[in-house]
Amino acid sequence: MGNKILTVFFICVCIFGANIQAMEKEHSPRIIKLLNEKWEYRPISTVGKKALFTPVAIPHTWNAAPVEGTTLYERKTMVYQRPLEIAEAKEGKRFFLYFEGVNSVAQVFLNRRTVGEHLGGYTAFCYEITDLVKQGENLLEVWVSNAYRTDVLPISGDFNINGGIHRPCYLIITGEDCINPAFYASPGVFIHQDNISDKQADIRVKTLLSVKSKQQDLKLKTTITDAENKVIASNEVPVTDSIIEQPIRIEHPHLWNGKKNPYLYKVTVELYNGSDLEDRVVQRTGFRYFKVDSDKGFFLNGEYLNLYGFCRHEDVAGRGSALLLEDYQLDMELIKEAGATAMRLAHYPHAEPMYDLADENGIVLWTEIPMCGPGGQAYTGYVGAEGYKNNARQVLKELVYQKFNHPSICFWGICNEILVNDGKKFIEYDNPIPFIKELNNMYKSLDSSRLTALATCVEQSYYIGTSDLIAWNKYFGWYKDAAPSVSKFFDDAYKAAKGTPVGVSEYGAGASINQHQWPLRIEDRADSRFHPEEAQTYCHEGNWEAFAKRPFLWSKFIWVFADFPSYMRMEGEVEGYNDKGLITRDRRIKKDAFYFYKANWNPEPMAYITSRRFTQRTNNLTDIKVYTNLKEVTLYLNGVKIGTMAPDEIKRVVWNNVRLAEGRNVVRIEGKSGKMLVTDDCVWYYFTK
Repeated sequence: MGNKILTVFFICVCIFGANIQAMEKEHSPRIIKLLNEKWEYRPISTVGKKALFTPVAIPHTWNAAPVEGTTLYERKTMVYQRPLEIAEAKEGKRFFLYFEGVNSVAQVFLNRRTVGEHLGGYTAFCYEITDLVKQGENLLEVWVSNAYRTDVLPISGDFNINGGIHRPCYLIITGEDCINPAFYASPGVFIHQDNISDKQADIRVKTLLSVKSKQQDLKLKTTITDAENKVIASNEVPVTDSIIEQPIRIEHPHLWNGKKNPYLYKVTVELYNGSDLEDRVVQRTGFRYFKVDSDKGFFLNGEYLNLYGFCRHEDVAGRGSALLLEDYQLDMELIKEAGATAMRLAHYPHAEPMYDLADENGIVLWTEIPMCGPGGQAYTGYVGAEGYKNNARQVLKELVYQKFNHPSICFWGICNEILVNDGKKFIEYDNPIPFIKELNNMYKSLDSSRLTALATCVEQSYYIGTSDLIAWNKYFGWYKDAAPSVSKFFDDAYKAAKGTPVGVSEYGAGASINQHQWPLRIEDRADSRFHPEEAQTYCHEGNWEAFAKRPFLWSKFIWVFADFPSYMRMEGEVEGYNDKGLITRDRRIKKDAFYFYKANWNPEPMAYITSRRFTQRTNNLTDIKVYTNLKEVTLYLNGVKIGTMAPDEIKRVVWNNVRLAEGRNVVRIEGKSGKMLVTDDCVWYYFTK
């Protein structure tokens, strides 16, 4: 088979969130005020002047929990409002409102006058309000709707759409001349590459200006500093247009090298009027290049990097998608603990902190627009209406411009499980292929430095040629297929792809931490109310054993990082819940399968006894399975040595048919890493029926 290589050289920077942090740390004429407090909200149907509002701070969502007694959740319209105090004199100032995300449709009003409308809940938007705002107190009002609409993505999906102002909001104050914050709510600064290597980095810093004054002595200065804050390059040019490009060369750059060395530079772009500083935007930067080889997988800076990790939804117990900074930080610590090298941010653009944390920790990202379907369910996820297409085009531009500069992003996602009209099984659906091709071309026109990807759950031949990469959502061992069939399936997909790199965008199985079974009886568990934790580990072991032997798979993404609510699910221990997470929704319990991957992905010495929550036993003969990356471990039962074994190629040790004593049983394992003793233990109870 011919070898098709897709090569990319590029440089990226972190945007608005990092920019705000930098502004807080060093003097700048640009003022950024966080507007997360003093909000209140009520249903739009309560129109009386004396109708009560409920005080709230944002990020906020009104439907983190389902309607009591159902799996459904509220999809309606709420009114949020807060006072907006303007202490500064307006003369010579410009004022902008910046929302990181309002789900799903936002209509913004200031002093009862329309500011603008934004369609889509997972991208930022920014409006200038200079002509509407007054000095003193103003009333800021946002009408928020998460109702079903075919002109707002997503129109369907296997997850809940939390309504609300679920990401932070800011007031930005600049002078008359500024670096434009309103261009698709981007930083207004984009860093393009011409050539990146370990010898030199040739880049062009593109800055978008918004000039209102008649000053003739404007100039733009761009400075690059390293991790020690040492200036390593700079460029200063007169302002002759609203778009300025500055070429800069950096000799012997430190490359952003994933988890090995996620090295970041700082780019400072300053607008001067003579010697007076008018505006400043600060970005962080990573230099790197990469490629995907259809036979050998992903290469970062010329070296093979095995891409594996989780798909992740923005959801946490009690808050839904209205996450706080500590939620993102906790998730990143868990991602690092597992040893993941990559993440797929499903199925929409995520909030800024996750991209910043990925930059800082060297996690490679696939990020996508919310053009997704629920696979084999009743709805396609795609309609051919022009309103739908326009929203997809808009969100794509917002995603690219807002996240363009993050070094962690390698892949732009086009769609997920959008079913093709094949003239047979799916003949009733609008054919999405022409539009998928259009979106692929849009990505390439806006950013040719990255690769495009899509995820499919049906015949790949219809999608070959619509994106650079293709990946599969397949659940071997869960939906009727047996785990060993994964090998044949992906070998066949690899051969049929004709040089298009093939990856795995989703795989996994459900599990309840309260349901257990031994001996394990594997059957079609997809629609069952019984999702034993042991079945999840069985599926993951079988899949990973096959994936590990196939380096041509450019990605391996587990579905899913943590359990999350989904109105359409009627299975498992709790209805309205997708329990395929390797961590519980509250992040308190890591399931057995999490430790399977930790043993395979994280070199930190560990040993873990599986089925530890299966505490009440009615069978006195059981297998005892351990996940470990040690050379060998020793098993003790009630203080008696059972034996010492070395793990197999997927870091698994199994003692078969171990006999439990009547009553309480203490299971303990020990192993050594150098001089360090590694142990784990749990307690099981066996009682005769």
